[in-house]
Amino acid sequence: MEKKRFSFHVNGLPVEAEYYEKNIEQIFIPLLAELNLRFLQKGSRLIVYLAAPPGTGKTTLVQFLEHLSGSIRGMAGVQAIGLDGFHYPQDYLESHEIKKDGKLVLMKDIKGAPETFDIEKVRKGIHALQRSDVKWPIYDRTLHDVVPDALLVTKDIILIEGNWILLDEDGWRELICDSDFSIFITAEERMLKERLIARKITGGLTARQAEDFYERSDGKNIRRALSSRLKPDLLLHLQENGEYTVEGDWNGEKL
Repeated sequence: MEKKRFSFHVNGLPVEAEYYEKNIEQIFIPLLAELNLRFLQKGSRLIVYLAAPPGTGKTTLVQFLEHLSGSIRGMAGVQAIGLDGFHYPQDYLESHEIKKDGKLVLMKDIKGAPETFDIEKVRKGIHALQRSDVKWPIYDRTLHDVVPDALLVTKDIILIEGNWILLDEDGWRELICDSDFSIFITAEERMLKERLIARKITGGLTARQAEDFYERSDGKNIRRALSSRLKPDLLLHLQENGEYTVEGDWNGEKL
């Protein structure tokens, strides 16, 4: 199978990504076509959720879908945004504790877990998208902190990605009420562990530090995301070679 290489900026950083031509032609373009049809039928902004555990490349994927949409004739405007800007600010995480596994821990030590997001702001932000253009927060990886009102959301089809946007837990499951279509990506934990540890080492951690962080944070988040999720409209599986496959039926028909 042939791959194509693409270049993006994700959270202000340049990213090189590769996708199989087969996936582009058989999954991504049909997906965008369906979203466009749903937008036309609805007659107003379409809100799409894409959820996945850490390490699946979901942020890059929604940026790619936004890019790809520009090559489809008659396609409505697509804009990709994320939930990471709704983390509590870093100074808040460093000064507040939460009870986890029966003991108090600093919120910064579990950064990325659902408890480190301001869920009330998440709900208000997504709900506001139904009515009007909004200013959206982002997470700046160079600052390691949130930047409020950093992005103006104006397009007709909005792709919102996040680890927890389809989480089947109190406070989160209610978000599905503002979604018109949902996607979830599964993957094997072993593969995601390798990816995330390699990412941390590239970022400057030692192998031991990266392993410790995985056991303390990323690993728990992966297992939680995979085991406690709402049923999506489209379920994708990310294989070790980077290929996506469709799990089950999509609108009653196999792709």
